Amino acid sequence: MARPLRLEFPGALYHITCRGNRRERIFRDRSDRLAWLAEIERVCERFHFVVHAFCQMANHYHVLVETPEGNLGQGMRQLNSAYSQYYNRRHELVGHVMQGRYHAILVQKESYLRELARYIVLNPVRAGMACAPGDWEWSSYRAMTGEAPAAAWLATNWLLACFGQDQMAARLAYHQFVMAGMHADSPLKQVRFRCILGDAGFIAQHRESAKESRSVEIARVQRRALAMSLDEYALQYTRDVAMAEAYRSTAFSMRQIAEHFGVSVKTVSRAVAALERRYNG
Repeated sequence: MARPLRLEFPGALYHITCRGNRRERIFRDRSDRLAWLAEIERVCERFHFVVHAFCQMANHYHVLVETPEGNLGQGMRQLNSAYSQYYNRRHELVGHVMQGRYHAILVQKESYLRELARYIVLNPVRAGMACAPGDWEWSSYRAMTGEAPAAAWLATNWLLACFGQDQMAARLAYHQFVMAGMHADSPLKQVRFRCILGDAGFIAQHRESAKESRSVEIARVQRRALAMSLDEYALQYTRDVAMAEAYRSTAFSMRQIAEHFGVSVKTVSRAVAALERRYNG
C-alpha cells in the first residue's frame, strides 16, 4: 500500500497518529508520559506548533496540531526521534520505538476541529481505559474543562471560543459537547484519499496539491532506481565524497544518507558543500 500523501503549508491543521513498533507500548509509566510531554513542548517552542488537543494511549498517541509555518515534517521528526532516543536509553533497548512514520490527516479547521478534538479525548473511554474522559490524566480534556492547569503549549482559547465568549460557560458547553459524542460515529470515517478531511471544496483544492506531491515522490523513486545504491557509493569513493555524490544524484535525502553512513545530517551537509566548492573552484 502506498504511503499517505503529505501536504504541508502555513496554517495547515492535522490529526496526527503515531503507533509503537509492532503495536508495542510506547509509554510504560508516568515518567515516559511526562518525557513525551516535555518533548512536545520543546517542539512547539522551536517550530511554533499550535496543539489544540492530544491524548496519550498505551501504544500510540493522537495530536491535533496546527502549523503556522508549514513545517509539520520537521517538528514531527524531532518529536519522534528525541522521544525514541529517550525511551531506548531509559529502558535499555535498541531499534525502532515507533511503527514507521506518523500518519497525518489534513483537516479543514472550521468544519472538523471540534469533532476531532472530541474524538481524541474520548479515545481512552472507547478503549475501556477510563469510564469518562475526565478520568484519564493524559489528554487535553482536563485542561479544557479547567480541572487541571493548561500547559503553555496547549492552545485552549480557539476551541473554547467555539462554545462562547464566557470562559466558564464555554468550558461547560465543551464538556457537554464531549459527553454527547460518547457514542457518535468517528469523524475519521469521512477522510478521503487517506489524508484529507473536509468538505467537497476543501478536498478538491488539496487533492490537486496531493497529485503534485505524488508526482514529486514518483520522480524521486524513479531517480533512485537509476542511481547507484548507497553501498556502491561507499565502495567507489571515500566516505565524504560518497555521501556528497549520493546526494547530488537527487535519489537520496540527507537524512537517508546520514542514517546509512552512521553520521549526522550536518556532517552530510558539510560533505556536500565541500564537494560543491571543489567542483566550482
